[in-house]
Amino acid sequence: MTKNSTINTKEKIINAAEKLFASMGFLGTSLRAIVREADVNLAAIYYHFGSKEELFIVVVKRVAQPIVREQLRQLKILEESEKLPSIPEVLTAFVTPPLRILQQGSDESRIHAQFMGCCRTELHPVQKKAEQEFRSTQQRFLYILTKVLPEKSPQELKWKLDLIVAMLVRTLNQIEESEMLSAHNSVENIDEFVQHLVTFISYGMSY
Repeated sequence: MTKNSTINTKEKIINAAEKLFASMGFLGTSLRAIVREADVNLAAIYYHFGSKEELFIVVVKRVAQPIVREQLRQLKILEESEKLPSIPEVLTAFVTPPLRILQQGSDESRIHAQFMGCCRTELHPVQKKAEQEFRSTQQRFLYILTKVLPEKSPQELKWKLDLIVAMLVRTLNQIEESEMLSAHNSVENIDEFVQHLVTFISYGMSY
């Protein structure tokens, strides 16, 4: 097996798994379904990933890591500023990267969005595996929020940040039904949606 064929096989499996996990969920997706979708044999999945659980984690990492990197990049800009950022600035840095995966309007970006929404609503053990990829980032955002809103307890801010995550998850899960996002996924429309969303959640965060 050549290096290129190995890469192609792994990518085919990951792409197929993400598509099925996004539409059927972790429990609803069998390895045999992934085999059929990827047009590979079952041995290839065990060879490259070992199990369905490990394959799921690989898919989560592939989708999550670019989002996390961009969140941290935007957060670093706010942290290095001479003045304390506003609530909308912090929330914009938090919600924009996951929503930006929609802007291409392609089937691939739509699958990414649906998978991101789905993996955060799985049963507890599976959901925890997905949440691990975002935990350190959310802790960083929680920390800066405690600086911006010192009158709020960390427990209250964590609870409110969890609600924002739940709102993002619902948005990503309902992408097909969202007229604002599904019809026109341009940068301008995503930015407009983020602005409306941030305006809405800023009041709840500071209340």
